This record gives sequence, structure tokens and C-alpha cells, in this order.
Amino acid sequence: MAGTILSINTSQRKGGRKTPVSFGVAHVVAQSGLEGDGHAGFEHRQVSLLAWESIQKAQAMGLDVKEGDFAENITTKDIDLLTLPLGTRLRLGDVRLELSQIGKICHQKCAIYYQAGDCIFPKEGVFFVALNDGDIHVGDAIEIESLGSGTCEFTRQKIKPEH
Repeated sequence: MAGTILSINTSQRKGGRKTPVSFGVAHVVAQSGLEGDGHAGFEHRQVSLLAWESIQKAQAMGLDVKEGDFAENITTKDIDLLTLPLGTRLRLGDVRLELSQIGKICHQKCAIYYQAGDCIFPKEGVFFVALNDGDIHVGDAIEIESLGSGTCEFTRQKIKPEH
């Protein structure tokens, strides 16, 4: 099962929409994310992916949204991201990514939430860590290298207090 990179999107700061990169190419830095992106760093949510098919759902609800509007780094096509278990490794161009988080908690309701009464990214967006340096291009294939076991060593573990 192979998908495709439809768009690569970055922003200088967190908390807003992203715009497609110039010339459809971006450099990914191992253990950081997309070079120049406000979300790059050494946390477990270095690179975010959202399926074009999810954006189409929002469009069907009457929203005027496009690639990057949900702050995803990579808009994908023809790969079911939500069926992948944590720890799944993907290859995009020269870059290998490991799935570290599925969905997220939306602490601040965005403009899209207020327009539609809901936002798709917290439910349908996924996060990865970058395993190596390399370049990705719009149109690159997205290949599943290996399915994960349901855990990812990079994901923060919740520590339960002992009683």
C-alpha cells in the first residue's frame, strides 16, 4: 500500500496554518523535523501528516480549507494513516519516519472549530519522528517500511503514581 505526498507545508511559528513550501521540496533533519518549521524540535511530534481525504471531509461540510490549513506538515493521498499502529515506519523519498502519536488534544479551539463546530486534525492527524536527514518532494511515494507494534520509543509515557 503506497500513498503520495500531495503537499509539504511549513510555518515559522506554532499555532497557525502552514503554507506550501517553495518548489515542492523540503529538507528533513533527523530527530527534529522539517527544516525551518516552527514545530521542528526534539519532541515526539516532529512531523505531522494529514490525509487529503480528511481535508475533503471538511470541504464537504462547507469549509473553505486546503493543504496546510490544519497545520499539517505533509498532506498525503491514498494512504490510510489512521489504520497504522504506533511505531510504524514510513519512507518518504530519502526520509524515514516513525509514527509516534495518533491524534491530539485540542487545547485551544481554532477558527476552523468555530466555523464547523469540530476540527478534523485532533482525530485524523498523526505525528512522526524523523529517523534520518533527507529531502522530500511533492509527488514522492509514501511506502510502509514496517508496521509498528503499537508502541513507539519516542512517545512520552504517562507515569502513573504508585499508591
